[in-house]
Amino acid sequence: MHVSRRQLITTALASAALPRAAFASTATEITWDDLIPPGVPYSEIIGEGEMDERNDVWRPIFDTNATKLNPILDGAYIKMPGFIIPIDVSTAGVTSFVLVPYVGACLHTPPPPPNQLVFVTSKTPWPSDNLWEAVWVTGQMQHEIQATEVAETGYVLKADEMEVYEW
Repeated sequence: MHVSRRQLITTALASAALPRAAFASTATEITWDDLIPPGVPYSEIIGEGEMDERNDVWRPIFDTNATKLNPILDGAYIKMPGFIIPIDVSTAGVTSFVLVPYVGACLHTPPPPPNQLVFVTSKTPWPSDNLWEAVWVTGQMQHEIQATEVAETGYVLKADEMEVYEW
């Protein structure tokens, strides 16, 4: 049997992609502590800040640890629990939100530091009547410090799947 160079290369490339594809479909479960790089303490909020009167939110001043992100998570396929603070809501449900570590975070002052907040987008809306339930969110995470209506976030997650978190 004769195998052409083109067939050999195509087969080799397809074989090399298989483990990566299989790995990508299995999400690594993480906790909120995993968002902080190893060896970096949780950010302390300095008592000062400023009122963003246009958006009616308090913008706290954090120490330098607030924006330190875990390099292992940039591009990682993860699954993590949290609570939803909606950003884009329609009759179909919520398609973008800030995932927060505890109920009501960002609605109270001050919000958690940016490395404890994840901006999530989803093609499939999460039902608006389930906003107070804890959720599992699965998808690819990226580093991206950005300002939202409710707080500054350190991570962005494109959700492939969301489900109610059961204790």
